[in-house]
Amino acid sequence: MKLALSLLLLTSIAFAADTPAKKEAPAKKAVAPAAKAPAKKVYPKNPPPTVANLKYGPAERNVLDFWQAKSDKPTPLLFFIHGGGWMGGDKAGIAVEPFLKEGISVVSINYRYISQAQDVVPPVKAPLTDAALALQTVRSKAAEWNIDKTRIGASGGSAGACSSLWLAFHDDMADPKSSDPIARESTRLYTAAVNGPQTTLDPKQMREWTPNSKYGGHAFSKAGEFKNFDDFVAARERILPWINEYSPYALVTSDDPPVYCLFGAPPAIGQEQKDPTHTANFGVKLQEHCKEKGVSCEVVYPGATDVKYKTINEFLIAKLKEAK
Repeated sequence: MKLALSLLLLTSIAFAADTPAKKEAPAKKAVAPAAKAPAKKVYPKNPPPTVANLKYGPAERNVLDFWQAKSDKPTPLLFFIHGGGWMGGDKAGIAVEPFLKEGISVVSINYRYISQAQDVVPPVKAPLTDAALALQTVRSKAAEWNIDKTRIGASGGSAGACSSLWLAFHDDMADPKSSDPIARESTRLYTAAVNGPQTTLDPKQMREWTPNSKYGGHAFSKAGEFKNFDDFVAARERILPWINEYSPYALVTSDDPPVYCLFGAPPAIGQEQKDPTHTANFGVKLQEHCKEKGVSCEVVYPGATDVKYKTINEFLIAKLKEAK
């Protein structure tokens, strides 16, 4: 979801001693050039959505886009959740055509940022439950949108990856007795394939796996209550019920779907990492845990062995189109 100023040098001109003195113009002040604006985010160029900015909830950012793949029978669906630390990002961050060409429809969602959910306890509940509601809304459109509601795979990067794994491992949040047909829809996934996920939001686990961990406190604190990671660690016992409710690692059970996690650098458990927020340490520890629970978890990083699918797209297309 990571400026230097150049100074202008003024050159003084020395006159020869026998040159008649002239009144010099006042020296111009050196003006440093304006700092370059941050590079504008470039999103993939996609065809127009079949349905754009569909409202799925009351908040301003409760909107989603849907691209329908051409098919005579119900299609699998990619359900994309953008990254940005639950503090930024946009649903435009997914390239849809590789999936549409394979007969897989696509949904990409926006959700409330944590900064927009300071009335929610804990704040991370907002983006995560928004994702669940969006998924239920999509399922309620299955007949209209020609979707196979049993073949939905989630994907995203960073916080979007964490959200995807949270959905993958969470018990079904459907309320079969609800008068609302959307609330009666399932939140379970067929699979999830993600990039650079935080697989736990437990600061104790994070520090044990990666000593220079620094991410996650904002998910549980309001108005910057935790000033640093040490504050997050100190609050752990008090907020442990929340950690266990919103941390993917804590939710894994034997009936969960297969997942795939991609990282940009190899793991080194117990060692400081260049990018502790997206370290493969998250992946290998989740993989160990999933293996204990009998859940398939493929972890891919530079140097990983026995890699079946080198990319997220490869994995998702294969899983979503596999024979029943």
